Amino acid sequence: MGMLDLEQQFAFYGAYHSNPVNILLHMMFVWPIAFTALLLLYFTPPLFGQSPIELWDQSFLVLNYGFLFTVIYALYYVSLDRKAGSLAALLFFMCWVGSSALGHRLGFSLGWKVALASQLLCWTGQFIGHGVFEKRAPALLDNLAQAFLMAPYFVLLELLQSAFGYEPYPGFHARVKAKIDAEIKAWKDKKQKKNS
Repeated sequence: MGMLDLEQQFAFYGAYHSNPVNILLHMMFVWPIAFTALLLLYFTPPLFGQSPIELWDQSFLVLNYGFLFTVIYALYYVSLDRKAGSLAALLFFMCWVGSSALGHRLGFSLGWKVALASQLLCWTGQFIGHGVFEKRAPALLDNLAQAFLMAPYFVLLELLQSAFGYEPYPGFHARVKAKIDAEIKAWKDKKQKKNS
């Protein structure tokens, strides 16, 4: 599966997220997971040894691993689709700025506790979505990199499609839906064969 093949990536993700309740739980929890991961990364050392960037008379933005991951995610999302990818990149940069401000305000001793509590809550919600509603193991068990890298983007793309009918290009969702249906059918056939 090509990392820049948006149809294949979305079909893979969609095959693990077809139940409406599970999709809603992911919409609620994926971005907070990204935000609190960036909160934890706020406490990593600067990559270039410079002082923090001053923003609104505050010095809390540090070019550290949180910034590096933000840039990687942003560039990847824009490479998948300019419109939705640019929005996802902007949201990721806003998460970096917000998590940096929160980390600066909370300090390490409280910041990691807030991040840990949020991560536990959000991951529990997602596992409940998969176990109770989707009745299928999460995608991260089959493709860890795809699950972590793509989840924030696909949650946003799912929201844009549901709320505004957005498609990266005409016919995108019809082709992806056909691939998702085929993947789910193959998974159910394999599961049934295994159980009999």
